[in-house]
Amino acid sequence: MQEGVGLSQSTTSTYLASLQRAGLVTSKRMGGWTYYKRNEANIKKLIELLGKEL
Repeated sequence: MQEGVGLSQSTTSTYLASLQRAGLVTSKRMGGWTYYKRNEANIKKLIELLGKEL
């Protein structure tokens, strides 16, 4: 993933941790790897909220 976005591993991890704290992604640890998945319900809520506020 870090190669795809052109950022270092530490920067990518920091961004993903922020998204997880915001509830926009969930994570699952398997061995030495962490897999991230979009939280579609919370993303939808955020989009709706932004639409009302803007």
